[in-house]
Amino acid sequence: MMLKEYERLEPLGNGVEIIVSDMYHFSTDTILLADFSKVKSTDFAVELGTGCGTMPLLWTREHSVREIIAIDIQSQCIDMLTRNINHNVNNERSNCLCIKPLCADLKDLKGKIEFGKYNVVVCNPPYKLSGSGIKNPDEEKLLARHEESCTLDDVCAAAAHLLQFSGRFCICQRPERLTDVMMSMRQFDIEPKRLRFVQQRKDKEPKLFLLEGRYKGKRGFMQVMPTLFIEDEQGNFSDEMKEIYGLYKEGRT
Repeated sequence: MMLKEYERLEPLGNGVEIIVSDMYHFSTDTILLADFSKVKSTDFAVELGTGCGTMPLLWTREHSVREIIAIDIQSQCIDMLTRNINHNVNNERSNCLCIKPLCADLKDLKGKIEFGKYNVVVCNPPYKLSGSGIKNPDEEKLLARHEESCTLDDVCAAAAHLLQFSGRFCICQRPERLTDVMMSMRQFDIEPKRLRFVQQRKDKEPKLFLLEGRYKGKRGFMQVMPTLFIEDEQGNFSDEMKEIYGLYKEGRT
């Protein structure tokens, strides 16, 4: 495997490694969303905006999945993911052979991927509204952080096309955008069903939420889960974060 001069390998635990760069990498949000979505071995799954492919690699760390389509509009990301799959297969991590990279615009998926097939669709979308804040002059960072290439409505519309009846759509976002996400889900017949806030520690406001909706789900009940605290009172990882981060952290020791 050839690493480019600006790339490096990061361990994800259980022998899985990922190629990252300063431009394309992953954060705690990605790890939390991968855990929250909990894709099963029998699932057909899609990630919208896969980046370098962290989510699919985390899903396949312990077991294979029937099929994972990893979609991104940027060819650089799909190239990194393809090399990530090959690297891990060469290191005898064959679970990731179920990951199928697809370079496509999520607003233009018809004819490129089967609609109505998937049990799970996941997205870690840009957090900032288009036109908000100071725009990053770097196009790749702009696409990752601002709604330039897609909006929440675009993401929810794509998920609705892809999901089978009662299929799960999982997303993470900043708390100030909770209303936007829920309204967009309902607009495309995805009913919010499970919500969890994430806080750095007990004396801080939530910094993130994780939300699961069901396609054509019955309106009414939504489970609000206990808050996930990243740190304990001493500033160390909480017990739950240790459990979620377990294999990833083991890979870094």
